This record gives sequence, C-alpha cells and structure tokens, in this order.
Amino acid sequence: MAIRVGFVSLGCPKNQLDTEVMLSHLLEAGYDITPEETEADIVIINTCAFIESAKKESIDNILDIAWLKENGNLKGIVVTGCLAERYRDEVINEMPEVDAVLGVGSIHSIVKAVESVAKGEKFSEFGDKNTVALGGDRIVTTGETMAYLKISEGCDNCCTYCAIPKIRGRFRSRPMDELVKEAGELADMGIKEIVVVGQDTTAYGIDLYGEYKLPELLSRIANETDVSWLRILYCYPDKITPELINEFKTNPKLVKYIDLPIQHISSKILKRMNRKGDGETVRDAIRRLREIEGIAIRSTAIVGFPGESEDDFNELCEFIKEAKFEHFGAFTYSREENTPAYSFEDQIDEDEKERRYDIIMREQFNIHEQMANEKIGSECTVLVESFDPVAEVYVSRRADNAPEIDGKVFIRARKGTLDVGEFIRVRIDDAIDDYDFIASLC
Repeated sequence: MAIRVGFVSLGCPKNQLDTEVMLSHLLEAGYDITPEETEADIVIINTCAFIESAKKESIDNILDIAWLKENGNLKGIVVTGCLAERYRDEVINEMPEVDAVLGVGSIHSIVKAVESVAKGEKFSEFGDKNTVALGGDRIVTTGETMAYLKISEGCDNCCTYCAIPKIRGRFRSRPMDELVKEAGELADMGIKEIVVVGQDTTAYGIDLYGEYKLPELLSRIANETDVSWLRILYCYPDKITPELINEFKTNPKLVKYIDLPIQHISSKILKRMNRKGDGETVRDAIRRLREIEGIAIRSTAIVGFPGESEDDFNELCEFIKEAKFEHFGAFTYSREENTPAYSFEDQIDEDEKERRYDIIMREQFNIHEQMANEKIGSECTVLVESFDPVAEVYVSRRADNAPEIDGKVFIRARKGTLDVGEFIRVRIDDAIDDYDFIASLC
C-alpha cells in the first residue's frame, strides 16, 4: 500500500503555493495524499515565522501533530517553510519529534525528504533560496473557482521590522511568458479568479526587465487567457505608477480592488521603518487610486512601533478616518530578532500596544459599519463559490472582497438553483457582523 502523506499549510497564500508545488511532486512520485492527519503515515507542516504569533502557531501545530506519533499511526513529521528556514538549528536540535527539515530553498526536495523519513532516517536540506527554481507544476488547493499566482519571490525592501528578506532571499521575478502560460492553464481548468501575489507585486519585473512590469503582465493575462477576474495583493504605495492606475481604469477583468499595506502615515515612523517614501507618498497614492471609479482599498498598519509617540499614533488614527479604507487591519509591532528594529530604543510596552490597537480598530469598525449599512438594498455581481448544506445558502463573494481575508455574501436560494463558478446578480438584504452579507437573487 502506498504511503499516505498529510499536509498542514500555515501562513500566507505565497506559502500555500509552495505547498501546492510540493503536493504535485509527491503525487507524481506515487504517494497518496490524505486530508486527514490521523490517517497519514507522514505529515508535512509548511510553517510561517513572520511574527511571534505565526511562530507560536507553527510550533503548536508541530507539537499537536507530534501527539499522533505517540498515540496514533503517524511515523514521521517533515517541517518546511519559513520557521524551518529561520530557525533551522533550533528545529533540528530542540524538536526531536521532527524527522526532516527543509528550508525554503529546498521545496523541490520534498520527495527525498519523505523517502528518508519512510525509511526511518533523519533528513535536512537548506538549498540556496536565491537560486531555487520558482514556479513548477502544482495541485490547486483553493477550490473550484479561484487560485493564486505567485509572480515573484523574496524582497529587497528591507523594512526594519521584517525578517522576510533573510528568510525568503532577494527579490526575483518570474518570466512573464511563464506566468501568462500558467494563468491560461488555470483558466482552462475552470478557475474564474486569479489572485496575483508576491512579497511586493508592484516591483514585478524590475530585476528581469529593468522596469516595473506589473501593468503589462495584468494586461497580457487579461487578453491572452479566459480568466474572468484578476486581483492583485501586496502592493507598495511608492510603486503605484500611472501605468498601474491606467490598467485599473481600462482592464475590464482587473477587479477594482487593491491591497496596499501602508504600515503607518507618520513620516518619522515610516523613515524608522525604512519604508520607501513618506506620509505624503502614501496620501498621494491613495488620492490617485480614488480616481478609479468603484475602487476598494484594503490596507494594514503597525501600531506600537519603537518610538511611536502619542502624536504619531493620533496622526495615524486621523488618517484612518480620512482614508475610509473599505478593508483595514492593524497589527501590534512584533519585536523580531535579527531585524534592525529589534535593537531600536524606545520600545513600547505591550499593554500600550494593545491599547492603541483597540482604539484604531474601533475607529475602523465604525467606518466599516457605515459602509456596510450603505450597501443594504443595492445590487451587485457575485461569484458563487459553494453551497452550505447546514445553513442552506450559497456562499459567494463580491468583486470588492478578496478570498479568505474579506467578507462573504450568503445567497438565499435552494440547492441546485445555482452553479459553482457562476457570476450572478444579487440584492443585498442585510449585513452580518458588518463584514458578511445576506442576499437574494435579483
């Protein structure tokens, strides 16, 4: 009987795409894949280590799966991803439950790792993250209607709070022809929405072509494939070019939605963060984006960064009220070792960070509540994603909602009335918790 392999994929969509590539390698090698860890002979945990909470989640998952080795049929654990790359020695030396460790530069060695574990042998490999092959065959794990497309790897921005450049390496774009081909294959599979991701999608092409090429890539995918919706995440305010603005205005497949993490608005704090541009750079990017009719902007900010004064924080709060982001999330600053900000003076007390977080999210809640109420009674087009047999509703999304991070639209309709992957018009009847909506067919 073939060895059964289970997967736990943590962290961001970019990490999930690595999981999909590893799944393809294992299936091609003849392994059975099971969605149930309790049925697996070997479990692969693709970890995240971006901030403290992500590291804790990764470690907790390793320990939970390790319980199956003691009390179930599990024979081995393979740890991959960012935690494995960042804390390779600690995982190898301090977690005897783990049988194999692969860095982010060695995801294509997953078959070798599983083969070794199946033989009862320990295995570790940390290939060069700056030369590992990008892309490759994959098994889409995001359902029937949408898929992610990773257009680049690594990051050169070197924000002082962020360990990603050390974990993921230098910024590298994938060739445009390769990406257009992959997007076409996804569309041919029936995927309706492609979500473009990378550590900094707006930097796409600068290393390969000497200039920012995201607008051209989006145009080619729209014109050369049958995809219906295109969406971009992880854009930087200093790279919102006139060409990108024009692409939003003229490309009918590019949904009017952008993920634009600002991290702060105080020029003093942005400089300490080593963010490119100042507060006016952020304001100007948002002003120009608001010229796009119907644009929805998602953003994030960090509160409690070292040296953030009460005036800096108040400036951020006032800006959140001014910008009226359709989607916004705040994070308390996570002090990460081996980053410049770790050694900064004026570190802020955890209780104060939480106080600031509560204040700013309360401001955003009021903004979003008002926006949600304004949508009641309106009509919109949604993409049908699934049917919930318990609630007896169809689950769908508006174009201004990104998958997995924004809200849903639940449609009152009998099972069999609609098809998954169908675009339909609905009327918004009510808001649920101000993030999700109940709707009826028009």
